[in-house]
Amino acid sequence: MEYRKKHGICYVSLGGAFPAGAVPVRHPSAPLVILIRRDPLYSRGFWAIDDLGQLTEPEGPAALLPQPTPADAPQDLQDFVKGHGAAVLNTAFPRGYEFAETWFAPRPTRLRLTLVGLGDVGGTVLTALKLLGREIESIQIFDYNENLCRRYLLELSQVLPLEPGAAQPTIRLCREDQLFDCDLFLFTASKGVPPVGQEQGDVRMAQYEANSRLIASYARRARAARFQGLFCEISDPVDLLARAVYLESNRGEAGHYDWQGLLPEQIQGFGLGVMAARALYYAEDMGLDLSRLRAYGPHGEGLVVANDPDEGYDEALSQRLTTLAKEANLRVRELGFKPYIAPALSSAAVSILQLLRGQYHYGAVPLGSAYFGCRSRFTPLGLQTQREPLHPDLLERLEAAYRALQEVR
Repeated sequence: MEYRKKHGICYVSLGGAFPAGAVPVRHPSAPLVILIRRDPLYSRGFWAIDDLGQLTEPEGPAALLPQPTPADAPQDLQDFVKGHGAAVLNTAFPRGYEFAETWFAPRPTRLRLTLVGLGDVGGTVLTALKLLGREIESIQIFDYNENLCRRYLLELSQVLPLEPGAAQPTIRLCREDQLFDCDLFLFTASKGVPPVGQEQGDVRMAQYEANSRLIASYARRARAARFQGLFCEISDPVDLLARAVYLESNRGEAGHYDWQGLLPEQIQGFGLGVMAARALYYAEDMGLDLSRLRAYGPHGEGLVVANDPDEGYDEALSQRLTTLAKEANLRVRELGFKPYIAPALSSAAVSILQLLRGQYHYGAVPLGSAYFGCRSRFTPLGLQTQREPLHPDLLERLEAAYRALQEVR
C-alpha cells in the first residue's frame, strides 16, 4: 500500500485521489484517512470505520451490522485499522480535504451554538441547553420576532447555575449575517403544524412541503458561509429535511449539483429520540428489558421499534410497541395540547448533549441516499453508527423503511 502524509494526516488511496502536496511515507500513522471516490448522490462523505469490511458494505441498514473482514484485504492496512481505526473520505466532494483538516484540527473545549426559531420547541430546547449544556460556551438565538429573542435573552440570562461556579452557556442575540458563525446550527423553525383537533394523517408529513421551502434558504446560507460545523435539523420531518438540506446546499447557481456544499455527515436530523422515549414508557409498563429496546427509521409513518435487536426479537410485541410510540403524540392532542415538550427534550436537547459528549444517541444520519434514524456517535475519526447483530425479521423491516425514505423526493 502507498501512504502519503499532509499536515499531520496520513492518507491511503483505495480509489480516491491523494490531496495535492501529500508526501510519501513508509508506514501508516494515526489519524489515517482512507480515500475513496463514489457518487455523492448515493454515498456517504466522511465516516469512521474499525474494520475494512465496513468500507465495502452496501449503503443503507447494512451500516448497522458488524461486517466480516474481506479475504483480500491488504494485511498491513487491515491490521492498522483494527488497531487504531480510520476515517473514510469520499474525494468526490471537492471540499473533502478541507473538511478533514478541520475535523482533525484542535478544537475548543466548549462550543458555540446558533438556534433558529423560538417557538414552542425552540424555546424548550434553549431552556434545557441553558440548564444542562456545560459543553456549550454560548448560544446565539435568532427569530424574526425580535421581542421574543429579547425576552429569552433577558430571562435565560437570569438563571442560576445548578452549582456555584458551574459552567453555563451565555445567551446572545444573533444577526442574520452571523447565523453560521458557530460550531452547531440548530434549526427548529417550522410551518404547517396542524392546530389541535385538525390533524389528518401523518402530521409530520403535512409539514414537509412547507418546511422544505423554509429550510432551503438556510442550506444555501450554510454553503455560502463554507460552514464546517454540524447542521442540526429539528423541524419535522427531520430525515427528509436533512436530506433536503444536503441536496440544496450542494446546488450551484445554475441549479446543478456541484458538491461544493455540506458533506452528508455535516447534517443530522433529531426526531427519533422521543420515539425511543415513548417506546420505553410503554415497555416499562410491560416489564420488558429496557436496555434491549431499539428505535429506528422515521419518527412517524415507517417507524420501527424493536423489543430486542437480535435473538430476543418478538415481531408481534415490536409491532405493538411501534404503534404505541407512533400514536403517543395523539394521546396528548386528545387532551387539547400540542405534544412538543417530550420531542424538544428527548429528540433535541438530550440527543444533542449526548452527541457533544461522544455518546451514542438517536438521530437521522446519512446512509447513502437517505437519512435514517438509528443510534450513532461522533468519534475522533468521524461519525460511527452503532453496529450489532440484527434479527432477520427486524432487518427486513429496516430495509423496507429505508426504501420508503428513498422514494420520497
